[in-house]
Amino acid sequence: MPGADDIQTYLAGVWKLMNGRSEGLNQLDLSIDGFWNSFFAIVIALPALGVGWVSFANEIAGGEPFGYRLWILTKLAVIDLISWVGPIVLFAFLARPVGLIDRFVPYVVASNWASAIFAWFLLPPSLIGLFWPDAVELTDLLSLVVIIATLVLAWRLTNTVIARGAAVATAVFVAMIAVSVTMLLILQPLFGLAIA
Repeated sequence: MPGADDIQTYLAGVWKLMNGRSEGLNQLDLSIDGFWNSFFAIVIALPALGVGWVSFANEIAGGEPFGYRLWILTKLAVIDLISWVGPIVLFAFLARPVGLIDRFVPYVVASNWASAIFAWFLLPPSLIGLFWPDAVELTDLLSLVVIIATLVLAWRLTNTVIARGAAVATAVFVAMIAVSVTMLLILQPLFGLAIA
């Protein structure tokens, strides 16, 4: 597990990558240990993700007891975990055939740490939804702004890390988003949850 100083360095490096600065890669640990440690970003994202899960669970559960809400939270955690890791597994299988095997580790490490940042970006609309459930328009507007900003930053990070031009970066970016969204659309009904 990386230390707090290391995590801060990784997040700063990822921020540079989101701003098109390739030297951000020098701040990431691209070793085998660094690859596996980058999945610790899921733990960093958990508090922010948890707020969103609670808000969604409250919406679904209505007046149901706490145990039912906890069961929904568990389902949401599993769905998000699969949606986080699933596209990476697919990329692992496709990286060599599409000629991106040398970019696999840098991309996974960078995108894992970036996903932790993105989870925290989405915290404000989740908090509004949790504490002011009637402020639907404000929550939706803020969510839209944050999602657009996140997509732009994620594309820029992908373009910088893949380093094969905008067309290849766009193909990777779209494929990863498509796989993640498809997994959500399949898993939510499979787990008995209404699609939000």
